Amino acid sequence: MTFASLSEFMRMGAHGAYVWTAYGLTLAALVAIHVFTARRRRRLQHTLDTLKQHDDSR
Repeated sequence: MTFASLSEFMRMGAHGAYVWTAYGLTLAALVAIHVFTARRRRRLQHTLDTLKQHDDSR
């Protein structure tokens, strides 16, 4: 499938709205997974550091 112009590519025939919505939702889901994972990792690291400090003080 070839497109003559950028606007034709963006429309993807009659399916552009569905295609770009799917790409957008997929990107949003990947970003959300990354953000939630990074936050959880930071919280767990903080908990581990706190426990280690508590254990070292004994």
